[in-house]
Amino acid sequence: TNSLPAIGLPATGTGNISFNAVNNGTAPIVATIVVTPTFTNAGVSCSGPAKTYTITVNPSAQVNQPTSQVVCNGDATTAISFTTNNTVGATSYTWTNSNPAIGLLGTGTGNIASFTASNNGTSPVVATIVVTPTFTNAGVTCPGSSKTFTITVNPTAQVTQPANVDVCNSQPTTVSYGTVNAGGTTVYTWTNSLPAIGLPATGTGNISFNAVNNG
Repeated sequence: TNSLPAIGLPATGTGNISFNAVNNGTAPIVATIVVTPTFTNAGVSCSGPAKTYTITVNPSAQVNQPTSQVVCNGDATTAISFTTNNTVGATSYTWTNSNPAIGLLGTGTGNIASFTASNNGTSPVVATIVVTPTFTNAGVTCPGSSKTFTITVNPTAQVTQPANVDVCNSQPTTVSYGTVNAGGTTVYTWTNSLPAIGLPATGTGNISFNAVNNG
């Protein structure tokens, strides 16, 4: 007899036992099995004392979905602490990183501490992190499904050096800014040391104005 058919084994049966264990919960479950022997000879059956044992079924390992991050080159990432809904046993984590150039090792175990993100290029780089949980209880280790998330490292903003401009009084003047960066949007803010030339002291974007010098 089996006290817990939910493990995938019928409540009663005869002969030896073979089945695929089931536990879709978050903690180990324990079924108590009582086996009773019967000896038969010459048409006479004789029962014997029962023996009791247990079948403990651990849950599959589980890890909650980590949050993806986007950071700038040279900034510190947010530390990543892996969590699980499983209880009673111990859950451990191994992970792989598709792009160690961001400043994170290619493989590791446990949580991921904050690190300084690296991207010396001109466009964002994306590292795919795959974390795999393992659940251990009563000396039995059970794997679980992996979760995937990303760490995107944006490049440092860059503006191409503008040329100096010489113009005449009342002459229309424009300055357009450019960058070698790609994959995102670059905006420009500027300051002007002499608003008397007809250009405000601060602004954003490209410059277009009529130059002034009445001196």
